[in-house]
Amino acid sequence: MSTVWARRREELLSDCIVSPDVFILMVDRLSEFVVPYQQALETEAGQHPMHLYLQGLLSHVDRKNAEQIAALVDVERQVLQDFIGTAPWDHRPLIAVLVGQAANQLGQPDGIIAFDPSSFPKRGTHSVGVKRQWCGHRGKVDNCQVGVFMGYVSHHDHVLLDFRLSLPEEWASDEQRRQACHVPEGVLYRTRHDHCLEMLDEWGGQVPHGWVTGDDELGRHTRFRHELRERGERYVLGVPCNTTMRDLEAPWPAYQGRGRRPKAPWHSVTHWRQGLKVQAWTRLTVRDGEKGPVAIEMVKRRVQTRIERKRTGPEEWLVITRRPLTEDRTLEPRASPDATDQDARYRYHYYLSPTCVSEAELAEPSLAELARVIKAGACIEASFKRGKGEVGMDEYQVRTWQGWHHHMALALMAVWFLIGETHRGQQWTPALTLPQVRYGLSLLLLEVFCTPGIDSICRQIQRQLLRNESARFYHHRTRKCIPPRKLRRKIQ
Repeated sequence: MSTVWARRREELLSDCIVSPDVFILMVDRLSEFVVPYQQALETEAGQHPMHLYLQGLLSHVDRKNAEQIAALVDVERQVLQDFIGTAPWDHRPLIAVLVGQAANQLGQPDGIIAFDPSSFPKRGTHSVGVKRQWCGHRGKVDNCQVGVFMGYVSHHDHVLLDFRLSLPEEWASDEQRRQACHVPEGVLYRTRHDHCLEMLDEWGGQVPHGWVTGDDELGRHTRFRHELRERGERYVLGVPCNTTMRDLEAPWPAYQGRGRRPKAPWHSVTHWRQGLKVQAWTRLTVRDGEKGPVAIEMVKRRVQTRIERKRTGPEEWLVITRRPLTEDRTLEPRASPDATDQDARYRYHYYLSPTCVSEAELAEPSLAELARVIKAGACIEASFKRGKGEVGMDEYQVRTWQGWHHHMALALMAVWFLIGETHRGQQWTPALTLPQVRYGLSLLLLEVFCTPGIDSICRQIQRQLLRNESARFYHHRTRKCIPPRKLRRKIQ
């Protein structure tokens, strides 16, 4: 091994030395972290177990739902289930605190607001908003709930800030199902891009940003792109591979001397892409991955697309990216079946970006800047991975409207705490990652809650027995027969 490689290897390994300062007083900092969120709620801070539920989300338990967390923190199961599932507290003040903290710590003028739906597969049909629909988690139509999330990406980090549960139209008009899941009367059916615009209007002025991005589920709606332009927002939005466009940079067909002068013909973006020459593609490195630099090839062209009723839309920049099929990971998530296309060697994604907003002409964006914004989609997918993998964002066992929103708000808070602790720990251990911080914190919480005393063991076993016997009682009562008592043995 050469001297340069050996030196770099030693430097990388030295970045892995974990200082005790990373974890000292971390549980105390968690208690301090919760204080402004407790104060944001209208109820008294001591009247709800928010801090206990948050500790449970950050703990080692395998299924982070109310029952498992109650067993860990040694409180009655019904207390946590009521707090999450039916208690009438509003989660919006918690989100306001979270957005304010994230804007102060991560905000940059060229930050990116990213919108992305995320699906939560379900087996039954009684959870609020569940139906058979496109499930990005499984890559097919399946039974699931879908939430629309707003994330923020800057050079410092990425974080999920806000969310909306997408209530299907059949749910919104079914009064019986609405009452069963406690859906508020003021909640009506809204499209997913309406949810995005609502969150943008609410937080866009508070969160510094220069771009808005989203996948093809949002970009395919011409009205959504129009609304962003009217708000003065610069965007990079995915569009499906069958989008119709006209190349404004292509030479026009020869004029025959009669009638209107011909314009460039209309094509699908896939058909137009197939006619590109090899020299048209530009290769860029977008980030440094775990296995080496991640590169992407791009093409940019000024185009027009069709809008409703086959009318001609405004000028926009068409951006096409491609990556080899041999690579295990794709930079952008696949939101719908027609989000991408491929040939024998590459997978292609398509995006549109405005040339002007609110009647103001925009400078032509560089390919490097467009690649940075496109990469934000992968960052938001990483945020979902953090939430679902580290704090159980998808492990809730609630059916109600309030329960879903309560759990999501607390899960986003838990991830935000881990982000702060990761940044703090990287002062001493640059190689530190968020999963390791969560693992270390879970061990500290294990020491706090799992004291191996006789009384604690008895309470844990008694809680399990009470649940089993309650279930046996109600099963017998359904069949209208008195359940027999268990035999109390006598030792001779």
